[in-house]
Amino acid sequence: MGEIKMTTYDQFMSNHFPNLILRPPLFYNLNVGIRFELGDSSAYDLDKNYYMERVYKRAIELFKAINEKNDEIILVTNAIFAYNLKNKIKRVNLYRKYIKSKHLLRNLKLNVIPDVFADEDEIPDEIDNTFRYMINCKVNELDYLNLIKAICNQDVGIKPAIHHDVFFLNIRRGTIYHIYDDRGCDVISNSISGIKDIFLEYNDWILNYDRESINKTFDEVFYQVLDIRQ
Repeated sequence: MGEIKMTTYDQFMSNHFPNLILRPPLFYNLNVGIRFELGDSSAYDLDKNYYMERVYKRAIELFKAINEKNDEIILVTNAIFAYNLKNKIKRVNLYRKYIKSKHLLRNLKLNVIPDVFADEDEIPDEIDNTFRYMINCKVNELDYLNLIKAICNQDVGIKPAIHHDVFFLNIRRGTIYHIYDDRGCDVISNSISGIKDIFLEYNDWILNYDRESINKTFDEVFYQVLDIRQ
């Protein structure tokens, strides 16, 4: 039997998001997406522990709704370091800590690319280069529970915390999931059908600020929500 070829990052992006630069905010850079609220800012000062428990619960539940345990995903991290040669072979601790199957680390890839946040007419400075790490794995080979919590912790003074942008690319579903911080997360697809079920199931969690535009995007699906509620 021949070796099973894994879908690469470039193949995935070419098939599903050919014109997308992988950087936040995903929701505002694509036509089909949902922005969910994780943390209620009004509750943060009242009870930080309660606030974070809700953040973790929503982030993890949404991840599990999108990614089944046997799904192959590409875990992508955009990291920015002070530019030097050592960083070209640097392995961010994220992968050693949260990948359960350590043999997979042999397949970790790194691309050093110009700053993903540079404007189109800007000449990027090497010191701002983006170090993009990529690895293919199954969902059940990833300690996603603690990884998601660490991502959510980035701005609230709780450790462990991950301050890089981490994206979960689902090959079967053709979606990208990104937690931008404890306030919320984005789920994008190249088709409405790809995330229609998430829109219906977790409609109450949609960020109210963007709810109108999201409802317009899903249009007919939105009326299914109204029928369910009536």
